[in-house]
Amino acid sequence: MASGVVLKLLLLSLFGALTHGVRGGDPYLFFTWNLTYGTISPLGVPQQVILINGQFPGPSINSTTNNNIVINVFNNLDEPFLFTWSGIQQRKNSWEDGMSGTNCPILPGTNYTYQFQVKDQIGSYIYYPSTAMHKAAGGFGALKVHSRPLIPIPYDEPADDYTVLIGDWYTKSHKKLKDFLDSGRPLGRPKGVLINGKTGKVGDKQEPLFTMEPGKTYKYRICNVGLKASLNFRIQGHTMKLVEMEGSHTMQNVYVSLDVHVGQCFTVLVTANQTPEDYYIVASTRFLKDVHTSIATISYTNGKGKASPELPPAPVGWAWSLNQFRTFRWNLTASAARPNPQGSYHYGAINITRTIRLVNNVSRANGKLRYSFNGVSHTDPATPLKLAEYFKVADKIFKYDVMKDEPEMSTELIVQPNVLNMTFRNFVEIIFENHEKSLQSYQVNGYSFFAVAIEPGTWSPEKRMNYNLLDAVSRHTIQVFPKSWAAILLTFDNAGMWNIRSEIWDRAYLGQQLYTSILSPEKSLRDEYNIPENTLLCGIVEGMPKLPSYT
Repeated sequence: MASGVVLKLLLLSLFGALTHGVRGGDPYLFFTWNLTYGTISPLGVPQQVILINGQFPGPSINSTTNNNIVINVFNNLDEPFLFTWSGIQQRKNSWEDGMSGTNCPILPGTNYTYQFQVKDQIGSYIYYPSTAMHKAAGGFGALKVHSRPLIPIPYDEPADDYTVLIGDWYTKSHKKLKDFLDSGRPLGRPKGVLINGKTGKVGDKQEPLFTMEPGKTYKYRICNVGLKASLNFRIQGHTMKLVEMEGSHTMQNVYVSLDVHVGQCFTVLVTANQTPEDYYIVASTRFLKDVHTSIATISYTNGKGKASPELPPAPVGWAWSLNQFRTFRWNLTASAARPNPQGSYHYGAINITRTIRLVNNVSRANGKLRYSFNGVSHTDPATPLKLAEYFKVADKIFKYDVMKDEPEMSTELIVQPNVLNMTFRNFVEIIFENHEKSLQSYQVNGYSFFAVAIEPGTWSPEKRMNYNLLDAVSRHTIQVFPKSWAAILLTFDNAGMWNIRSEIWDRAYLGQQLYTSILSPEKSLRDEYNIPENTLLCGIVEGMPKLPSYT
């Protein structure tokens, strides 16, 4: 980086330490990212992709609990752009969440510096574009948060740490896919699967993705960065010991394969205990009519044999996947980001103060495809919701609580911003209910929640008898199987404006998302950071003076 940029970022970090309330003693990591288009052929067809510093996928961010991350993003594309940091809770800091409801986009030819802290978190996460259909062109990568040296992890230090980004892929450009959706057409099915930006077939001559030394154990972080398809992940001849999921240490069950739904991340340990030769990593689509499979190669050091052409089979049906979910358990005795064990937080003993039942809908408004929750299909106004709230012009941009906590029988679709007013620190139950024949995957920004149940059928209050109120995994995504429901519990204790959305990106783009507004009555730095000095302003708040800072 040029010395002037370094000086600017150092001054920014100092200012941020004073006004954001971040810990001045915690290390800062500085990055400069240049966004450009490039032409590559992931599925054999030349197509335009989004590169970060010339890389596809983008660079991995390696951080440690409580690090402050400063990323100066230069947008050299021809469209406005934002990144979101999936699973990073942005405590007291929705200003940096990177969604269209919280941030003005980075305009072409300009730059913006994100600054946030990975406060009290560990685990495997991803970042990706939150604007338009940019995610279909790339711009995604891994964000790893390692434990601090003094906090023990519940397994021996692995020999190495590998990241595997798997996802479905389309050969049409992100602009063409956006045009499809804007014109009312569905997205269609993906054309293939990528593993770390490439595809492979049995027998292809390819460089090994990773190498393993016989007898040693390796950490694999597996994340689904795709648009639409759940993927099954497996490693030929090897088992995987699950140790962490979306920021929580888990009970260390052993799996032959894992279903990884869109937006989800798993961390597993793999021991090189087989004959020294090559083996295939396999990722294949689930629950789609046409199965797409991609492979990559793992080599043993000094291995002599080629990988067997016989791939391990994928599971069949979604009942298998549901049963696998039920085996995931929180490790109650392990310490995550803090010294105290995870299980010292007894979520099952907290009284529920509000229940929100979200039924996903698909419909056509004015002949165009739209997706919604409880009959409300979200649209992003020109002025981000968070900024409208901050500048006290929310009444000119959106209405609170247009969507009801229970689905109504009305057949009329409401298309407008969908914002729920939440009471600060309330403990809330959210039910995701799926009446459709396709699997859903959802993300909650700003929080982790307890995934206490997924069951077939329709939810009713007596189903609470089946909740796991002891050791449900604390995480930020949840899948809902066809004709099924899922229940999550969380405390809305992170002041800000936070997005809840479908991770199936065409559904999110066409309205299946909402925002929760959590305002602290104290209006102090204890509960929320000041608006950053470099915040981009747009819409009706452009040019408005900032309000007095909290002290």
